[in-house]
Amino acid sequence: MKPVILAVMTFRLHAPWVHSLKEKRMIVSSLVSRLQSRFHVSAAEIDEQDAHPFIAIGAAAIVPHSAMADSLMDEISRFVEASTEAEILSETREIR
Repeated sequence: MKPVILAVMTFRLHAPWVHSLKEKRMIVSSLVSRLQSRFHVSAAEIDEQDAHPFIAIGAAAIVPHSAMADSLMDEISRFVEASTEAEILSETREIR
């Protein structure tokens, strides 16, 4: 049996125009549901829940090999950049 390969990404975003948790929830839930739908990954807000202008989202997927992990993470990165007006402060990638 082949070992399981897990591709994990985290994004930290800044949306300075957000002044309420309700506004933030709309952005987060939209981005998370589009990531889940388009890429079939697990995604969720993972930190910064009480900081209005900051958003931290994690995404993870099980893939058959590391080349697919790299490709998927590249696609997700481009999608996040194109799908939100928020500034991407950081992006981390990990293959386990």
